[in-house]
Amino acid sequence: MSVKQATNRIFGIILFRNNPEIYRDSRDSIDGIDGIDGRDGRRQESNKDNSMKIENNIRKIIPCLDLKEGKVVKGTNFVGLREMGDPLTMAKHYCTTGADELAILDISKTQTGADFNVDLINQISCSIDIPLIVGGGIASLADIARILQAGADKVSIASAALSKPFFIKEAALKFGSEKIIIAFDIQLETESGKYYLFTHGGTKKSDWEVFYALEKFTKLGAGEFLITGIDFDGAKQGFDLEFFKEAEKYTDKPIIASGGAGKIEDFIELFKQTSVKSGLAASIFHQNEVEIAELKKALAEAGIKVNKKRNEI
Repeated sequence: MSVKQATNRIFGIILFRNNPEIYRDSRDSIDGIDGIDGRDGRRQESNKDNSMKIENNIRKIIPCLDLKEGKVVKGTNFVGLREMGDPLTMAKHYCTTGADELAILDISKTQTGADFNVDLINQISCSIDIPLIVGGGIASLADIARILQAGADKVSIASAALSKPFFIKEAALKFGSEKIIIAFDIQLETESGKYYLFTHGGTKKSDWEVFYALEKFTKLGAGEFLITGIDFDGAKQGFDLEFFKEAEKYTDKPIIASGGAGKIEDFIELFKQTSVKSGLAASIFHQNEVEIAELKKALAEAGIKVNKKRNEI
């Protein structure tokens, strides 16, 4: 049994021994889960927490697996999805080739309300030794507990954050803000010149203006933001640099930039022109257009600090 498997098993025992009703009531007590002191919501430091802390000036590369019915899919501008491969195989590949973290977004859960694929999350978690981010339809404290118990290190929350913002404050207090990522799908409204948030896989425009939302959720306890430009997603024309330059003025939390990566130079420009901490991409990695090892080598040669590959440490 690996260390991560043992950790997941212990986590599960604690979770259900202390919380037999956790699936029925998202507000049930979760005392003792993953270093949380349930009396006041404060976190206890652990070796795992320390290992996940990365120096502020180090940039990260995060491949993303969009899942639908258990398969990895990818489209352009959130439409035209096509199958890309097996998630477990791809997760193992990214782990061994230099990815800093791995993100999984379950489109099936978001679009159809299907149940979380906790078995797959657990399989992937036990097969990699980098932080795992899981998102897609997470809407309650019980959902978060279930995903973390399955092996995720962080959760990505989108629509539920906008419909009930205080939920994010509750989640940060219960699980620690470092485990809570707020995911924004954004699009520029040409008439007003403002960026707005979209929900349900980028199909429904909300009344939330992006920069206001960044300030709001930073105050509520979000630990990180994953921001995807809908018009840039899958287009491979580079990240929306002007947006990210502006966005970083509204939060002191790390930002993960997503949408638009098409070549190595796009990441170099992102990290040189903005203070964004992480670059996320999918299709260019899935289709072997860019190898993560080569990308990180190029970043280092450009003077951008990155984590070394395991065999170089």
